[in-house]
Amino acid sequence: MTPAANPAAHGRCAVLARAVDEPLAGTAPQAARWVALEHRGAWPRDINAHPDPSIAGFAARASAAGWRPLLIRRPGRREPAGPTRVVLADTAPGTTRATQLTVAGPRELGAVPLPSTGPLPGETLHDPLLLVCTHGRRDRCCAVDGRTLALAVTAVGEPDVWECSHLGGHRFAPTALVLPTGYLYGRLDPATAISARKAAALGEVETGLSRGRSTWSAAGQVAELAVRDATGLRDADALTLDPLARPGTVIVHGPSGRRWAVEVSERPGTEPRPASCGVAALPFVALHATAVTPLP
Repeated sequence: MTPAANPAAHGRCAVLARAVDEPLAGTAPQAARWVALEHRGAWPRDINAHPDPSIAGFAARASAAGWRPLLIRRPGRREPAGPTRVVLADTAPGTTRATQLTVAGPRELGAVPLPSTGPLPGETLHDPLLLVCTHGRRDRCCAVDGRTLALAVTAVGEPDVWECSHLGGHRFAPTALVLPTGYLYGRLDPATAISARKAAALGEVETGLSRGRSTWSAAGQVAELAVRDATGLRDADALTLDPLARPGTVIVHGPSGRRWAVEVSERPGTEPRPASCGVAALPFVALHATAVTPLP
């Protein structure tokens, strides 16, 4: 067995994913709407199984309404008990927005509206949020690399930085989500994390180290990033996709009626890698954009 095929040879899944250069594009979870609940206590492995029935019930209600729920907290020392913040975000181009509500505590979460469509409740947040996955009970790469990144970015005075629960793709740690645009990133360092948040503050997207926009399917994420790389378009809401983009041909729509056909195909990875720490290394396939063709 080669060192790359043996997870114990490297210890951590993020180290091995870097070693085999697993592509980032197309690995973001798919969610058009996110809801982030401030929770200062311990995070269980699965927030849907939280021992507090108020929190578990809120997560279940959010998922049923089409939201992706997260737990969030400020990096470093835990803040004292107080009101609970709830951040809601719509990532769809044209309706991209984040809002915030405050409730007295978990028992009040039943009163928080979670509409599956339409305007978001709450006060509009004008600055983007950087949510860094630090969910140690899911994977130690997020615990080690994620917490280090969150603290480093906070230490240099970057605002609106939060630790968050599982974002998926811990083999790309440190990984983060920018709201409200919904772009996820992997293999971040403080400089690239700050660049991603600052771009969102300008209504733009930083494509370097992006895993994709959660609004789209995996193939759609790859296609959208490929068009951005080919054209240099940075406006976060400049591109939309035909519905239900899947491996094959994805049609991407841009400003002034511009369109592109993007060919997306699967390609086997060069070597096996573990999806998480402590599991066996297995072969994988990744999505790649093989052609970006302008359409009339």
